[in-house]
Amino acid sequence: MQWECTRMIFIVVKFAVKPEYTEQWPEKVAAFTEGTRREPGNLWFEWSRSLEEPDTFVLVEAFQDGAAEAHVTSDHFRAGLEAMRPLLRHTPDIVSTTIPGATGWSAMGELTID
Repeated sequence: MQWECTRMIFIVVKFAVKPEYTEQWPEKVAAFTEGTRREPGNLWFEWSRSLEEPDTFVLVEAFQDGAAEAHVTSDHFRAGLEAMRPLLRHTPDIVSTTIPGATGWSAMGELTID
């Protein structure tokens, strides 16, 4: 799937969840997830679970141009962070970068499936 934008804000965040909340995590962040997915300019917002660290969830998200700023100032963003705070072992690790000219996912050239 391709999206039109002049630049893409690409973010990956690792959330180290307290073991007693690991199984509840998807439910606890559901409102945050759905609210973000409904935002104009959100390209994707996907959760995964680490195979090496089963109590760690990895969030991969992307936004068009200035949409990330609206995201971090939204009510559901602030509420989502407060809901997460007591469930986490430590401050999440993040990589956030802007990719000029990006339009979304591309096919992997090193592994082509016919």
